Amino acid sequence: MPGVVVVAPNGGLPQFKGKTTVYVIICGIIAAFGGFIFGYDIGISGGVTAMDDFLIKFFPGVYEKKLKAHENNYCKYDNQSLQLFTSSLYLAALVASFGASKVCTKLGRKPTMQIATCFFIIGVLLTSLAFNITMLIIGRVFLGMGVGFANQAVPLFLSEIAPVQVRGSLNILFQLFVTIGIFCANIINYIASNKHPWGWRLSLGLAGVPAVILCLGSLVITETPTSLIEQEKYDEGRDTLMRIRGTTNIDEEFDMIVAACVLARQVKDPFRKLMQPQSRPPLVIAILLQVFQQFTGINAIMFYAPVLFQTIGFKNSGSLLSAVITGLVNVLSTLVSIYAVDKVGRKKLLLEACIQMFITQVIIGIVLMADMTPTSSLGKGEAAFVVILVCVFVMGFAWSWGPLGWLIPSETFPLETRSAGFAFAVSTNMLFTFIIAQAFLSMMCGMRAGIFFFFAAWILVMGLFVQFLLPETKGVPIDMIADRVWKQHWYWKRYMADEDDDDNLDDYKGKDTEFGPSSR
Repeated sequence: MPGVVVVAPNGGLPQFKGKTTVYVIICGIIAAFGGFIFGYDIGISGGVTAMDDFLIKFFPGVYEKKLKAHENNYCKYDNQSLQLFTSSLYLAALVASFGASKVCTKLGRKPTMQIATCFFIIGVLLTSLAFNITMLIIGRVFLGMGVGFANQAVPLFLSEIAPVQVRGSLNILFQLFVTIGIFCANIINYIASNKHPWGWRLSLGLAGVPAVILCLGSLVITETPTSLIEQEKYDEGRDTLMRIRGTTNIDEEFDMIVAACVLARQVKDPFRKLMQPQSRPPLVIAILLQVFQQFTGINAIMFYAPVLFQTIGFKNSGSLLSAVITGLVNVLSTLVSIYAVDKVGRKKLLLEACIQMFITQVIIGIVLMADMTPTSSLGKGEAAFVVILVCVFVMGFAWSWGPLGWLIPSETFPLETRSAGFAFAVSTNMLFTFIIAQAFLSMMCGMRAGIFFFFAAWILVMGLFVQFLLPETKGVPIDMIADRVWKQHWYWKRYMADEDDDDNLDDYKGKDTEFGPSSR
């Protein structure tokens, strides 16, 4: 029986039959633990590098420099080896993301997540049991490979199982769990900092808990219908689609996925396809979103929040507690995005956040420039004010650039280049995360308070980019983005092919083929 499509008033976009089932939510939560591990690794490194026991064992030179902090507050943690401990993970993730793209396409989203958990568990064992810096860095590399595989698979998985009307909200589970991971890492660092001399091992070792949860959970979640149909498992794909939609009336959506898979199968080299003009809009958007996400300065704050707060005058325990506070703000603000993204839209959230983040970065820079010298710290009131400003900054990021930086690339590529295009997004994110992680402490030493003006200038550029070049994708089915978004945009439409891709899709939809209506 033909599928039923309800035509919505927003430009005639179809609303497929189906509901947000409990099973979809469970699958989404389990998959999102890949984001939890990513967030935990972001949050844990800054706290561990602020622990004296860790510095004494692996970076005694930094510890000695820290004891002489009165020489220069901005430079006491400036050490390339120490920064490599944090940034090596992201360099490994950059390389792994391209291999993950191939695995994601050939084997599916679910096996890619399972491979990620193996890398995570090996990395956790090496870092938590490390007895020298080589073992420590190798462990971080394995963690990075896990991040590369998980960050490739999880956002795609979430976008492909989600009903179109809640695609944004469900996809943001990934970023929500990233923020929860950061928050949990900050709490654990705060507790572990008082456990001498093994507290840092506890912090690093507990990353194994979410890795095991994802490993076991991946055995019970489904593969996405898109991935199953892509592998020519049509019956299994249809059954899965009915299960996750909670209805047997899925013909229209099934036909659209099948047609997209048929066209995708004609593309033998998706990476070469990405270099063609019609692939330029989603590719440029995906890459720039990742660059801009990092140049908000968010990961500079999240990686090194305890170090940053020590620099502005907090003691070790106070700085870790302040990082816990910002982590909690991060989690709660991401919930705002889950509620608003499919109601307000992607573009409005990004623009509002640019204004909010720009103002806070400028004020932080002014306060530090006016009241903190290299050899003196801020007063308690001023330091507390800076923490409040950091929280306001984190709020803006958490309901905009954080989750939407992953959501938009996962929903804007056509199926034939989806895994390959998202690999570019992941690798770009990891590259610029690596750059910021490796350079931030040195930048803070050289630029001092000016580093906040540096990030503020980038935020201004980001706002202009969103206003003029980023289209709205709210409510558009994932396989209709090309016609309903890129071909309608004032600038990007010049790169799209003249032929109507919908006509090509319609050639396949409804035909009596081995996978079409005749087999139902």
